[in-house]
Amino acid sequence: MGEFFALLTALIWAAAVILLKRSGETVPPFSLNLFRVVVSTALLLPTAILAGQASWSDASLRDVLILFASGVIAIATSDTLFHMSLNAVGAGISAIIDSLYAPLTVLMATFLLGERLAPAQLVGMALVITGVLVAAQHEPSSGVAPRQLVQGVVWGILAMVALALGIVIAKPVLDRAPLLWATAVRQVGCLVVMLPIALLSARRREILRVFRPSRGWRFSLPATVLGSYLALIFWIAGMKYTKVGIAAILNQSSAIYVLVLAAVFLREPFTRRKLAASAIALAGIVLVTLRA
Repeated sequence: MGEFFALLTALIWAAAVILLKRSGETVPPFSLNLFRVVVSTALLLPTAILAGQASWSDASLRDVLILFASGVIAIATSDTLFHMSLNAVGAGISAIIDSLYAPLTVLMATFLLGERLAPAQLVGMALVITGVLVAAQHEPSSGVAPRQLVQGVVWGILAMVALALGIVIAKPVLDRAPLLWATAVRQVGCLVVMLPIALLSARRREILRVFRPSRGWRFSLPATVLGSYLALIFWIAGMKYTKVGIAAILNQSSAIYVLVLAAVFLREPFTRRKLAASAIALAGIVLVTLRA
């Protein structure tokens, strides 16, 4: 069942990425991420209550703190960096950079969870990195400076490092915790950190303007429901009910969907370089997770 959830995550996330790209044209990265966290938390808490998974009494303080840390690292930090990267490089190249998620997840699982890497997996990591480098050398879109492209790639890489670390440290807790409860706790932990930052910022009004109903909600609201509610639940479910490596490779199939959707809806060119970078990265993902 975990494999099904991981594939479903990929499809839903791909649709969310296209909407987030449109949202990022008018909303700053931190503001958009805060909007996603607030709205998804407001959806997740009632969902957990209705499912009978809202009790904190059976959870240890250590588990709660680990889930809080996971949320801060994998949502507050990673998603803000992701939005910065997405705005800079576009959905197509961003999808290729996201290919780093699978090998990084397996690598961190090796060090933190005791999983072992086979030689083929090391080769796979090299292929994924090669794919990202090929994507980074892609001709920038109109109006995008080469420096901005490189900067966006760096932000994307850092986002994937944070995402992989955040989910790996939470894996032992996810194995024994109720799904919706664990997902909601991660969001609450993220909110506890992001909201004070927004309220204490000198740019408070600019950051909080995202919560004022506007035309931009036609992109940001469905993107949040898809990417930060449905996809998040299925992503956690995939990690909970199957091995980390298997879930990671199936999640990564979103790169294919994003490239196609970006070409159709965002008019981003589907070039030979993007195709080559995707093929190299996906081949690496298969090798990395083949024996995970």
